[in-house]
Amino acid sequence: MDSRIIFGIVSLLIISTGTVFAQESLISVQTDDNNYDEGDTIVISGKITTVVGETPITLQLFTEGNLVEIAQIKVAQDGTYSHTVIAEGPLWKKQGEYIVRVSYGEGNVAESEFNYLPKSEIIETTTNFEVNAGNSGTFDVEYTIKGGTVKNIVIDPEIFALIVQIDSTDEGTISLDLPREFIGAEKQNGKDDTFIILIDGVEVAYQESVVLSESRVITINFEQNDSDIEIIGTYVVPEFGTVVMMILVVGIMATILVAKNKFQTII
Repeated sequence: MDSRIIFGIVSLLIISTGTVFAQESLISVQTDDNNYDEGDTIVISGKITTVVGETPITLQLFTEGNLVEIAQIKVAQDGTYSHTVIAEGPLWKKQGEYIVRVSYGEGNVAESEFNYLPKSEIIETTTNFEVNAGNSGTFDVEYTIKGGTVKNIVIDPEIFALIVQIDSTDEGTISLDLPREFIGAEKQNGKDDTFIILIDGVEVAYQESVVLSESRVITINFEQNDSDIEIIGTYVVPEFGTVVMMILVVGIMATILVAKNKFQTII
């Protein structure tokens, strides 16, 4: 057989074998978010296609070429791995892009990126918002927000809700001091009840940090790109539900009077 043909076949086998080996040895990496603030927990995870004995994964974390974190991670039998990093300490001072680099064996490398913001750069706003309550005038809601800005706060009297419209540039929190005179959630015995909180139509949990005789302070976590936060209670000013009931009662009474008059006329 021609030596050139033999050489060609061997070359194809080497290329083919090398391609298969590279595909089977790939490693992946990702983080559980794209943006982190100082003090956050970063969860780094991924998968190895082909596990080689007890070989660990080497993880390195860089920013602007400076090494921030290094670790060796054990790989599970199914090829998965996970590692957590707390974004705090003397090396976590620079704002910007951070690179996660993982390597496994020889030549198997993967990278992922995220943005980081130290506390010194986190913008937290505390101010009052004047809410229009229609015929009842206006009232102030004091709030503190980080990770976004408040665009508007409006009342939806049909569902006894205060709707906070935000521009969320990142995941964050908003704390609101809700005056009892204008919005609240109460049981029939007058005791405090829980609010229903919806973010873009999805119910979420909230924390209540302060309970005062004149107000209740609640804190709500939101995600990047969230927009409408609905705080639904049992009453809100103006009390649309009460007005509707009064109109309904007047209507029923008028119907009864008309019917009574007709009945008397027939008699």
